Amino acid sequence: MSKTPGEDPVAALLRSKREITRFQILVEVAEHQPAVRQQEVAEKMGVTPQAVSEYIRELADDGFVSAYGRGRYEVTKEGIEWVLANAEVLENYARHVTRDVIQKVRVWPAVAAEPLHKGDAVGVFMKDGWLYASKTEQSAMGEVIADAEAGQDVGVARLTGLIDHAEGTVHVLKVPRIERGGSRKMDLAGVRGVLAGVQQVGIAGLEAAVVMKSIGRKPDISFGSREGVIEAAFHGVECAILIVDEEFTDFLKRLETAGLTYVIHDLILP
Repeated sequence: MSKTPGEDPVAALLRSKREITRFQILVEVAEHQPAVRQQEVAEKMGVTPQAVSEYIRELADDGFVSAYGRGRYEVTKEGIEWVLANAEVLENYARHVTRDVIQKVRVWPAVAAEPLHKGDAVGVFMKDGWLYASKTEQSAMGEVIADAEAGQDVGVARLTGLIDHAEGTVHVLKVPRIERGGSRKMDLAGVRGVLAGVQQVGIAGLEAAVVMKSIGRKPDISFGSREGVIEAAFHGVECAILIVDEEFTDFLKRLETAGLTYVIHDLILP
C-alpha cells in the first residue's frame, strides 16, 4: 500500500475500497490458512470468487502470501507485519472516534445535584450507581444543555476527562438446594451481617428467596439477578447475591470474565 509523505495513515488505508478489501482478504487468509475457500471468502465480503483470486494473486506478488498448491495459502512474515500495522491504525482510529469524537457530541443523562442552567460548566461524578452533575469541578467536565432543578434529570454534552468512580465488590453467598437442607442450613445471623453493608441484594433460586424472607429483608433484584448484580457493581454499587449451590460455580466464572472483585461468604451450617 503506497501513501504520499505526511499522509494520514488512516486516510491511506480507508481512501479506497480496494485497499480495505486487500486488508480484509489478507485477514481471511490468515484466519483460515492453509485451506482457504475462496467461494466462502467471496460470499462473506460480497465480491466475486474471481475478485478474491485476483486479490490473493496481488498479495502473493507483494510478498504477503505464499501459495502451496491449489487453494492452499499461508500469510508470510511480511504479510503479518502489514496486517498488524494496519490493524493498529484502525484500532487507534476507532479509539479516537469513541473517546474523542463521540464523547463530544453525545449527551449524557445525569441527576442535577443542584439547580443548573443551560450552558453551565459542570463536573460529572458517580454516586450510588448514578451519574450526577454539579458546579463543583471534577475529573470529568461537561456543559448542561437545559435548565434543571436539583434532583431532576439533566443532559450534559461535550464531556471531557474520565468519570472518577470505583467498581463495587460483589459478595457471593451460596445457598444449598432443598435436598441439601435449603434455607434451614443457612447461618441467618451471618447473612444479616454480610447484607448490612451492601446497597443492592439479588437472589437466584427459591431457597435464596426464603433466606431473605427469613431475615426480614426484601431482595432488590429477584429475576435476572446475575447480570443485574454485575451491572450494579460496574456502576460502583456494593452488592450481594444469594445463589443456589448448583449455579454458584458458573456465576463465579462470570465474575472472573467481567473482571470484578468478589468475596465468597461460606454461611452454610454443618
